[in-house]
Parts: sequence; structure tokens; C-alpha cells
Amino acid sequence: MAVLIDPPRWPAHGTVFGHLVSDSSLDELHAFAARAGLPTRAFDHDHYDVPESRYAVLVEAGALPVDERELVRRLVASGLRVRVPDKTPTRAQALELLRADWASYGLPGSIRDDLLARWSQPHRHYHDVRHLASCLGALDALGGTGRAVRLAAWFHDAVYDGRPGEDEESSAQLAVELLTGIVDSDEVDEVARLVRMTADHRPDDEAAALLSDADLSVLGQLPGRYHVYLRDVRLDYAHVDDEAWRRGRLDVVDSLLALEPLFHTETGRRLWQAAAVANLAAERATLTRG
Repeated sequence: MAVLIDPPRWPAHGTVFGHLVSDSSLDELHAFAARAGLPTRAFDHDHYDVPESRYAVLVEAGALPVDERELVRRLVASGLRVRVPDKTPTRAQALELLRADWASYGLPGSIRDDLLARWSQPHRHYHDVRHLASCLGALDALGGTGRAVRLAAWFHDAVYDGRPGEDEESSAQLAVELLTGIVDSDEVDEVARLVRMTADHRPDDEAAALLSDADLSVLGQLPGRYHVYLRDVRLDYAHVDDEAWRRGRLDVVDSLLALEPLFHTETGRRLWQAAAVANLAAERATLTRG
């Protein structure tokens, strides 16, 4: 088991970058990076990007220098490699996907622009346009093509101030405000109902089950993508100290593990259940260790 580093040669931001990986454990990689003072934003699914100026310091701290081919070989052998199609979309990719998705609804672009501005607010790290695009992609995988459930995805975190329950209610009210007079009242009510359901993820019909599973699909991704989600959620709550975060996040993990079922559609269970339980259990073990 080792933390590995390859020579910096990838140009960006006026310097060149290398990659820091573990050949055994993402927890090992994060612990090494934290000791070395690397910013969490440098983590990219299966590695940390490290500038040339840090290379010698990281080697001195214990990172094993290897060439690029050896680093990739050992990363693949570890099972931690995350290939590009399995990564979280970039914000630019997400915006492109979202604009294309909205074009199929036959609704004013002004509503889309209002929502995209909200999802792009600078205080958002996980609950941003990438999460929205991922939710809509998950709905595609689940066969969720109805306009109401897709609009509910667009609205479900449109208001996000880190206030569980209140944010969902405010988002539902925003849906009523923006959609009334544009779509029929039954569809407005349905969108608001589905948004409110995301406060506790206890759906009682097929449409709600589709949205709940899509919203929670991040839990069932590859470990590297799950760790990007954890990194970004922590950044959303950067104002909370580490111990308060640990306790609060442990409560969230326990509540998710207690959901029975966690995923409510047959397809959702097939796609994400096993990986989600494994990811949550691994996170719980880390949180319990403190």
C-alpha cells in the first residue's frame, strides 16, 4: 500500500501538474493530502492534482515517485480508477445538458434562466448545476420522461440555504410562483407536491419514487464519484466546525441507511442499491473513527 506521485507535466494555470494517488484506499489518499496541506478542491475522483512547486515536498513527505504509466497501472489494479464517462459532469457540461433538456418542455426561457441563476449561486458546491444535470440523467436511466417529474427535479433545490425542510418548502412555493398561469393548475400542484417529497424521501406513488431515486442516485456511484460528492457537501457546510459536521453528517448517514427501501423503483435498486449501501457504510466507519 502506497501513495504514489508522477512527474508534473500537465500544463495549467501557468505551471505544470502531476497526480497524487493511492494504490489501495481513498481514505489513505485523503489523509496524506490533509497532512501535506493539499486543498480538498484538488481532489478529482481518483487523484489529487498537484503543482510542480509541491512535487519535491510531497516526495519528502512519503509519496513514492513513479512514472505516469506505473501510476495508472497501479491505480487501475486498485479498483479506484474512475474513467471520464463515470465522473461528475463539469459545470460547463452540466449547463449545456440543462439547456438542451429545457428546450423539450415548451416553456419560457425566462423560467429556465431564473432557475439556472439560482443553481449557479456561488455558495453552492454540491447542490449546483452538476447535481441538477445528474438528477435529470438519472431520471433518463429510470425512464422518468413525464414533464411534471422533470420540472420537479429542476425546482427541488432551486432554493438552497442549507435549511432542511425549509428549503424544500421554499422551492415548492417558487415552483407555484413561476409556473402558475404558464401550465395548468394540476401540473403546478404536482410539481410542488413532488418537490416537497424530497424533504424526507418517502414517496407514495410512482412519480415521487422516480424523483426520490434520481435525487439519491449519487449515493450509488463509484467510490471516487461518491467522494467528490462528500467533498462538495462538506464545502456547502464550510461554516460548520469539524466536530459538529461529523456528528451531523453521521445522523444523515444513519437516516439514509435506515430508509427501507432506500430506492423505491426496481431499476433504481438494480442500478444503485448495493453501491449506495457500501458507500454509506464506508463513510459511517470513517465518521465513527472521527
